[in-house]
Amino acid sequence: MTGFMKDRRVVIFLSGLTVFVIVFVIGINLLSADKKALKNLKDQKQEMMTLKDELLTLQQKIQATESRKNLTATQGVVQAIDDVFVPVGLKDRIKTVKATGKREGRDGFEEEADVYIEKVTMNEMVNILYRIENAPMILTIKKITIKKSFENPELMNISLILSFLKTK
Repeated sequence: MTGFMKDRRVVIFLSGLTVFVIVFVIGINLLSADKKALKNLKDQKQEMMTLKDELLTLQQKIQATESRKNLTATQGVVQAIDDVFVPVGLKDRIKTVKATGKREGRDGFEEEADVYIEKVTMNEMVNILYRIENAPMILTIKKITIKKSFENPELMNISLILSFLKTK
């Protein structure tokens, strides 16, 4: 009878140990799965933070553009070109300004003009492009062609197609 009790205790101990090992392995597997899920959530959080920063940057750009729409009382593309080129001192070098068309969109009117400027230095060209980019109105370059001047290779002739957006 004592041998049977010893065998029974050994069997109970071994079965208890087996149950403990099984529970331990299941716990390790659950912990590993939770660690993977935590890592995935951290990666998603990082991606969302990056997207949030990009969204804020885009919102600031949109806000800046929207504020430029109503900043000045410019009536048309020709007046907008004058507003950009007169402060740079290149009014006399503008050879032609041709209004090419006016289209009505859902946000307002878009006017285009061909502008041809002769004998411009590299610094003046940079100033022109800077002024167009930072104009207090929505003035965009649709196409630009830059060629060396025949008379002086250091000077350039610039042909621009500018677009002016005016809100309704």
